[in-house]
Amino acid sequence: MTTEVQEFKTQATKVVGDLRHRKLIQTALGKYEVARDKRKGAFQSWSEARQVAAETKWDAINHLDEHLVSFADKLEARGTKVHWATTAAQARDIILGIIQAKNAKCIIKSKAMTAEEIHLNAAMEKAGFEVVESDLGEYIVQLRQEPPYHIVFPAMHLTRHDISDLFEKHLGSAKTDSPEELTMIARRALREKYITADVGITGANFAIAETGMVSITENEGNARLTSALPKTMISLLGIEKVLPRMADLALFLPMLATAGAGQPLTCYNTLYGGPRQPGESDGPEEYHVVLLDNRRTELLADPEQRDALHCIRCGACLNVCPIFKNVGGHTYGTTYSGPIGSVITPHLRGLQNWKHLSYSSSLCGACTEACPVKINLHHHLLQNRRNSVQKEADPQEKLIFKLFAWAMNSPGLYGAGKSVARWFGPLHRLVMGTFLDPAKAWTKTRDLPPIAETTFKEYWKNRQ
Repeated sequence: MTTEVQEFKTQATKVVGDLRHRKLIQTALGKYEVARDKRKGAFQSWSEARQVAAETKWDAINHLDEHLVSFADKLEARGTKVHWATTAAQARDIILGIIQAKNAKCIIKSKAMTAEEIHLNAAMEKAGFEVVESDLGEYIVQLRQEPPYHIVFPAMHLTRHDISDLFEKHLGSAKTDSPEELTMIARRALREKYITADVGITGANFAIAETGMVSITENEGNARLTSALPKTMISLLGIEKVLPRMADLALFLPMLATAGAGQPLTCYNTLYGGPRQPGESDGPEEYHVVLLDNRRTELLADPEQRDALHCIRCGACLNVCPIFKNVGGHTYGTTYSGPIGSVITPHLRGLQNWKHLSYSSSLCGACTEACPVKINLHHHLLQNRRNSVQKEADPQEKLIFKLFAWAMNSPGLYGAGKSVARWFGPLHRLVMGTFLDPAKAWTKTRDLPPIAETTFKEYWKNRQ
């Protein structure tokens, strides 16, 4: 068993037993579902909007080579320096090279899941730079030295009391239960960093091929300050973020807000097209865009699962997933958690080490139904399971399922097995739970159902 599987099982067992934590997450996500469904009603047809969004992303991903070249060319025409990073290590080196060339000391950073993916903060801190997260949720988990809990809500697992204690410890503030006061405490600490930062780093929600512009959507305005005040701005984004046309934002911005947070539209929606131009009052003197592959093109080459690249990182699938609601975001041990993380992580980090995520699903289909771009998530989880078994199957499991298939396809053997199981009664549960590993794992926290004394066929036969 790999370390990743062991850590997942250990953490899942711990979190599932923490009833306070489960109640906190399930209450928060229950409120989200009410708000989301209310906002979906504002669309003339939510189902048609999903279909249009899915078709738009299909066009973007299936013509990714053309759209990326168009996007990069238009950015460079306005003075932006575009960098292509094949791997996470290459992306880190590019960004560290830019920072070192500027003799920077302090970096302010807005929310960017791609930065989490390549472990950028750790690399910058190791190189001696001060890095400060400007998104409130990201700032909170940074102070706790934790990764984000959720794609959209990094600190959703914490209460206001937890945050108050954290700020008291690290910022010397007085205890308070007021969300407004907690926000102001963080704002005072962060404003200093905006002014002194030499470099600002952002992520991106969308990359517009038609105009060569980066679209960033947020609720706090931290990305705007991150880009407006430091002299150098760096945007790190995955190559799958491309949208073909500027007009596509008319659908994707409200859809992202609705599916992600149950909002009609996020508070700040900004487009960045290059460094400060003549006559402009603010903006960076130098702008760099780093386009990250990191095995995305390998997923693109898979016609069966490439639509996983359609993901707009709204977090809707996490919010409805019964597994996520019970085991929590940190249990997954990877940047992208929940159903979408379980689909793409085996592609990004290796199938055999991360195949357990695809098995950690109820396959209820709630994720597929919630996805605003209609990614067939639960079907992809099954495909990952199939692919992992084809490449490396557990010998004991393989034997058990072969015997199971043989018994199920033999009516006589199946009938004899029923009679034997009923004869032995509870003994079969003891034997299975003790000696067979798959059943042993199941019976550790569950009881196997009892065998019926009379089957329906027997009942019907006797009735006649």
